[in-house]
Amino acid sequence: MTAPHSDPQPVKNVLAVVSPHVGGRATGAALAGLFPGRARVTVVESADEDPAALRAAHLLITGLSPVTAGHLAAAPHLELVQCASHGFDYVDLDAARERGVPVCNIGSSGAEKQNVAEQTFALMLALAKQLVPAHTALVEADWALPRLQQSLTELSGKTLGIIGLGHIGEEVARRAVAFDMTIVYTGPRPAGPETEARLGGARHMDLDTLLRTSDYVTLHAPLTDRTHHLLDAERLALLKPTAFVINTARGALIDQDALADALEAGTLAGAGLDVFDPEPPTAALRLLKAPNVVLSPHVAGVTRETLVRIALAAVQNVVGHLEGKPLRDVVS
Repeated sequence: MTAPHSDPQPVKNVLAVVSPHVGGRATGAALAGLFPGRARVTVVESADEDPAALRAAHLLITGLSPVTAGHLAAAPHLELVQCASHGFDYVDLDAARERGVPVCNIGSSGAEKQNVAEQTFALMLALAKQLVPAHTALVEADWALPRLQQSLTELSGKTLGIIGLGHIGEEVARRAVAFDMTIVYTGPRPAGPETEARLGGARHMDLDTLLRTSDYVTLHAPLTDRTHHLLDAERLALLKPTAFVINTARGALIDQDALADALEAGTLAGAGLDVFDPEPPTAALRLLKAPNVVLSPHVAGVTRETLVRIALAAVQNVVGHLEGKPLRDVVS
């Protein structure tokens, strides 16, 4: 007798939502090519673009494109929302929980940690060495050395305060050790003696103490209801007037008007920002004209190498789900 024929696994519909500012259809097409034959992939640049594809979707991958309660309600067959990023603030987690749809990020993959750490240090060094005003002055035939000399400083010997010692925060700390910086950090719990020793004797402390202690403060926390405007006017006032703030995580972690107030008043030495609220920022954003800021357009996670790692991490989790494996990095 021949063995009974088993039914093939059903084809699942995957909706890949890839915003234009992270590559759009071209990036989505490359991502679609990573899926096995039992996945039918539709690429869009917004979840609203193709209502029929959303309605048919079993699995949704989003690259920084919002997934609202309305989108979730319009997708009755949805089994999973996979964020192709460490952040997940652009997904309505409450609505996903009500629907019983798990939401995952790529946190444990470390896909973005190298470039975010490098961008963090690029911003820190640009502020310490006054690279932007120095470049601008030279282009305008202004030998600015006498004017800039008093504000030039070193990273060596300074205290770096890390808000969130996860995969990215730890990667930043490793680089800080090479710059002979003292590392302090805050988070829900200490990292443990082995990790602290590996990071040059890093010390865990509460947020307010960290702010009072640090010469540089860098944010690597997720954006949630609890961390929205984590650095507000009251907390920014705890910083030394010689301190710098770096944000490569999410713009809304900082009250942007309060930060502009501090910079304009001279109660804070400077800020390096790769993220804004909203993105892209409007011309009305005061930080665009605030003194001693270095700005970049959310580039910390979008190098060629990083995008490949992000896509692979997201797809591997979705393919694992198709194969019946446990999900990784469930955030809701």
